[in-house]
Amino acid sequence: MSDLAPILQAFFTDRLARQKKASPNTVTAYRDTCRLLLAFAQAKIGKTPSKLSLTDLDATMIGAFLQHLEADRGNSSATRNARLAAIHSLFSYAASRAPEHAVVISQVLAIPPRRRERAIVSYLTSGETDALLAAPDRKTWHGRRDHALLLLAVQTGLRVSELTALTCQDAHLGPGPHVRCHGKGRKDRATPLTSQVVRVLRTWVPELGPAPGGPLFPTTAGGRLSRDAVERLVAKHAATAEAACPSIKEKNVTPHTLRHTAAMSLLHAGVDTSVIALWLGHEDAETTQIYLHADMTIKEQALARVQPPDTSPGRYRPPDSLLAFLDNL
Repeated sequence: MSDLAPILQAFFTDRLARQKKASPNTVTAYRDTCRLLLAFAQAKIGKTPSKLSLTDLDATMIGAFLQHLEADRGNSSATRNARLAAIHSLFSYAASRAPEHAVVISQVLAIPPRRRERAIVSYLTSGETDALLAAPDRKTWHGRRDHALLLLAVQTGLRVSELTALTCQDAHLGPGPHVRCHGKGRKDRATPLTSQVVRVLRTWVPELGPAPGGPLFPTTAGGRLSRDAVERLVAKHAATAEAACPSIKEKNVTPHTLRHTAAMSLLHAGVDTSVIALWLGHEDAETTQIYLHADMTIKEQALARVQPPDTSPGRYRPPDSLLAFLDNL
């Protein structure tokens, strides 16, 4: 067994699990990165993963792997940077475990993240939201489940992982109705619910049976919905909603679009961005500034307060025909 295998094992069992108490989502993301990297290195140099050494994963190999992610797998710059962050974390841990490879480790740690363009966030207007919420067929069990999930997502702005992790007992529908979730960064938060959401959930929850610890939005078999399943159902109902609201066709509607929609609804209602950051569970309030850039209403209001310069557009006057003839010679 090479020097890489014990370091990799200790990285997950000691650094992530014991020292940092990393969330399951973080462990899964780092695991997937390592699996992709080891498979890529095996294909490149013909060594099985257990025989690979740290020196095999030098800066040249890591650079080729990052290029492979973008060129062959079609990953975005954001995904590339997330994979690189996982690799940096692994090699930072390896620095104290394998000082004899300090040069290789320092070269890998020096690989910078890719600068990327930040697109304006996509969100649904009130008309598009109504069309999406009307798309599920509420005469069926799946339609009622999907309607409740979409409505809760649009109102609360919960992440996909937070939605799928909700249990029946997380929805408090009595006085002071709210939903509790265990969010990103191991932070618990409670989000208040509107009367409309409460009515829908009060109708939906009795269909789930007596188990309070069961998923709030289960599969037919009673298990938790996966992230992919939620993405598919959102895309399915968005496609249905296009008939009633054609503008939806121009947008890539994903579960995260519903989160952006909740944030923009709060912003349009005059809610301060610091409160929106608390509502969405942002680690840094600066993250919420992206919604200010997306809101044209705020920019138009600012423009209306600006004194325009005192200037006229001018008038076009055609040149003298003789001069025009000389200019064209």
